[in-house]
Amino acid sequence: MKADPLVLVVEDEVPMRRLIKTSLLAHNYRYLETDQGRHALELAASHNPDLVLLDLGLPDMDGLEVTSELRTWSQVPIIVISARGQEDDKVRALDTGADDYVTKPFGSRELLARVRTALRHTRRDANGKDLSKVTVGDLQIDIERRRVSMAGRDIRLTPIQFKLLSVLAKYSGKVLTHRQILTETWGQAHASESHYLRVYMGQLRNKLEQDPARPQYLVTEHGIGYRLKVE
Repeated sequence: MKADPLVLVVEDEVPMRRLIKTSLLAHNYRYLETDQGRHALELAASHNPDLVLLDLGLPDMDGLEVTSELRTWSQVPIIVISARGQEDDKVRALDTGADDYVTKPFGSRELLARVRTALRHTRRDANGKDLSKVTVGDLQIDIERRRVSMAGRDIRLTPIQFKLLSVLAKYSGKVLTHRQILTETWGQAHASESHYLRVYMGQLRNKLEQDPARPQYLVTEHGIGYRLKVE
């Protein structure tokens, strides 16, 4: 029988650690904790956790450094825990290799939803499932055949619109920064040209969303980027 997922929590605020621990243990996750970045790297190496919840403001080293060092040898999902007003830090963490973020204060339901999404994406990759087909609600994306449908009805997209959607589908459920999306869609030379992104995201929403002003699928992460929402 496969063991329950092991989550490494790196957080120096004791009340926050208690909240996270209570939420995780109540839903059958195994749990490791530390308030030090260096110790977190040691625990990650020795225990091989399934997920890391990482605060950016640690007493011994910056959470961005922890993310960067982890990414030199591990692809473990990393969810950044960030205080409000730290959008630049969140963007840097995501560009460095973090998979997602939650903003303090947060509820246990939001935290657990992000944890499930990160773990599901990892299991899907590890199990060798066909990732060329993504279904989110009524939206179906067949990357290999370059087909998109909504509730069984084919949706015609331009090559650039399809490329943008396929990038979001490839990392479905994961927040992507503007730079990450621009680089994968248009190339490194256009990594800072966010006006491209706004225009084509607007076009995609007009074609895919029932109400483009209140998108269900192509969700904005304000100041950060976008995600294809899976829950």
